[in-house]
Amino acid sequence: MNDGGKGENHSLRGLLPVSYNLFIRNNINYKSLNIGKMITNQVMKRPMGNFLVEQRTKDSMFNATNLLKQWNEFVEHNDDTQKVGYVKKDLDDFFNNKGIKEFINALMDEENLHTQNSVYVKSKARSDRGGGTWMHPILFVKFAMWLNPRFEVQVIKFVYDQMLKYRNDAGDAYKELGTSIGKIVSKKFMPVAMCKVAKAINYVVFGKHEHEMRNKQGEEEKQYELFNMERQVAMLINDGFLRSYDHVIEYLRKKYVEKYLPSVLKVK
Repeated sequence: MNDGGKGENHSLRGLLPVSYNLFIRNNINYKSLNIGKMITNQVMKRPMGNFLVEQRTKDSMFNATNLLKQWNEFVEHNDDTQKVGYVKKDLDDFFNNKGIKEFINALMDEENLHTQNSVYVKSKARSDRGGGTWMHPILFVKFAMWLNPRFEVQVIKFVYDQMLKYRNDAGDAYKELGTSIGKIVSKKFMPVAMCKVAKAINYVVFGKHEHEMRNKQGEEEKQYELFNMERQVAMLINDGFLRSYDHVIEYLRKKYVEKYLPSVLKVK
């Protein structure tokens, strides 16, 4: 862990610690993230241990600069950090490490990444405008582990988070919903119907609606609830229980009331 990934075996798996290899074997495949398919970029904030990490939806890259800033502030403002060997880190030290360079080359080979910008991007823009160093998910996990061996446990827990899987499932469920809605509305009304049904589902799941709401929600539980609701509506349409657009809206209105209306106001 402390050797930055050095070793005689220069393949990706040879450079990874045992716990990381376990992650690879469990088929959490970042090629399935549909990188580049989300045209509108949003930055999702997700918990990693005691920190919040930022991930872009347009290419799935993580903000290494932001995590490093949080780490160094943690070291600076906690008296006990020296007792357990926590020290401030610098991004240049990470990229200048021979083992990290080997890891990046192996990552590019095994993930079929043809340019450095597919692995990491350094932007001079302001931090509030997407500036900083953004890393491919696998490199970001390596970077987070590099910060400190004791932090590795929290990183591994983060890797096993299935939220991204739920996001992809939600995307598939949305397509299924669209196919089902197309069976009960005209082609002309289809765009409006899908927009309004999606908004209604947002209200049911998140309690509110705003632009790109789905991309801003990073909670695993909410992502699961989202694709479950979309598939449920699609199933009810396909099985003939919801036979019109009005039936769908009426059903979602009922689900909203069940979830948010205080029990004292519900009709018994």
